[in-house]
Amino acid sequence: MSTVRRAAVVLAALSAAALTACGPAGDDAAGGTGTTPAAKPSASPSAKPSTGPSGAPSASASPAGGPSGGGGASSADHDVFPCSTYDVTFTASLAEPTTSSYLLKVTNRSGKACRALGHPVVTFGALDGQATARGEAPGIEDALRLEPGQSAYAGLMGGADDGKGRTVGSIALTMNTESDLEQTPLSASTPGFHVSPDANSVTPWMNNVEDALSL
Repeated sequence: MSTVRRAAVVLAALSAAALTACGPAGDDAAGGTGTTPAAKPSASPSAKPSTGPSGAPSASASPAGGPSGGGGASSADHDVFPCSTYDVTFTASLAEPTTSSYLLKVTNRSGKACRALGHPVVTFGALDGQATARGEAPGIEDALRLEPGQSAYAGLMGGADDGKGRTVGSIALTMNTESDLEQTPLSASTPGFHVSPDANSVTPWMNNVEDALSL
């Protein structure tokens, strides 16, 4: 072999060896998994909780339904119960002799407010029956509210002494409570009050004397 040909063969062999050393090895050349470990993704720093002035984590927002700064609903008068005879004192005074009418007055003697509901329940001593209601009374939600020491008034009208009824010297009163509460009747002296079979009537509770006697 000539010197030129031998040199060409040596150069070809060296080139092949160099290509083999620089190329991918084994399975890498075929697209398989190589032995070189894959680079780990850089971990992003985790978010730190915000801290308050003392270094403690800040509290999260309160859940719905928690206490709010607006305050609760204003207190309604649901806790103001109807007045009973245990809550009041009672007097009756002659208002008009010719019509045998009396002014009835109750005063809240308890330590809490109560409501004077509807009409007084008035009976006539030992006689059966009671005075009929005269005029329309407000509903329970609008009934007259009596604070301790405040009074309510009603007008009781009898009838003319025409020989058809009886004159009594006292009456008894209980309060309308719209319940089955048992009450001790309160008595008042009513000299000359004539109980007529069809003319005895009483007004609803009012907050002044004039309205009680003019209805």
